[in-house]
Amino acid sequence: MNLILKTIKLFPPEAAHSVALYSLKILHKFKLLNFFFTKGKTKDLQVFGLKFTSRLGTAAGLDKNGDFIDCLGALGFGFLEVGTVTPLPQAGNPKPRVFRIPRDYAVINRLGFNNKGIDHLVCNLKSRKYKGIIGVNIGANKNSIGQDRINDYIVCLRKVADLCDYLTINISSPNTPGLRELHNQENITNLINAVESEASATNFKGPIFVKISPDESISSIKKLAEIVLNSSMSGLIISNTTIDRKDLSDNRYSHTEGGLSGAPLFIPSTNILKSIKEAYPKLSLIGVGGVMSKDDFEIKINAGAELVQIYTGFIFKGPKIVQDILK
Repeated sequence: MNLILKTIKLFPPEAAHSVALYSLKILHKFKLLNFFFTKGKTKDLQVFGLKFTSRLGTAAGLDKNGDFIDCLGALGFGFLEVGTVTPLPQAGNPKPRVFRIPRDYAVINRLGFNNKGIDHLVCNLKSRKYKGIIGVNIGANKNSIGQDRINDYIVCLRKVADLCDYLTINISSPNTPGLRELHNQENITNLINAVESEASATNFKGPIFVKISPDESISSIKKLAEIVLNSSMSGLIISNTTIDRKDLSDNRYSHTEGGLSGAPLFIPSTNILKSIKEAYPKLSLIGVGGVMSKDDFEIKINAGAELVQIYTGFIFKGPKIVQDILK
């Protein structure tokens, strides 16, 4: 299996991602997945009013369209977050747009919310066999601005409200022009008000999180956290990718555009997580960014995360990381 993983990494990064996931899907279809990968240990626990089988889940981006729900769920994750999904399908930015940086255990991506659209995801959510917790990460189409951008979130919410356990409002991708302007106090208030209204209209009772950027000032993030705390939103996911390159040792990529994920993001995202938990202890938090080991997972939990997500760690370490963290 190590040879297979090494072979997959010979492909260009974006192609390797698809090959790896389709390989898992084939293994799962023929009931061979757990022959190659021992399932991580599970134990039921209540978080945010939902029953999870572990505190470890997938971050948005790993399975944008919900095409791999059943095979990922079979690895022992306590929950899966699919997306980011937008109302209309979009191709994303021109290729190449994903850059693997092995020296730093990091990835830079400028995918640009490439996805097959909300209707495709809805079909996959309806047909899934996985019975665990599913979150849907929703966003706005690239060409939507102003009120149309807010309406995109509402369209997505309305279509998945009966098909998922929690929602994530993504305002933090660095690859959709102007999206991070939603961190602004007036803009985020308008978006939250619209989401609250639609959640009430659709009778959605699950948790709703806001996924934030690590590139905002801590004072700006605290203002946003206070707005979320005083709303019906459940909490924050900390954090998305960063445009900062100061913690990247491979300077060949210091000017590559896109969001940086992986090990260099671990300390800054964890510091933000800890600061927000100390300032707002009642706010629910999900930690993500740079988790490569069981120690990293536990540091996130100790910093205040009730759940932890992985993405880049899964890319570099393969499915075995689930067992390693949950053993």
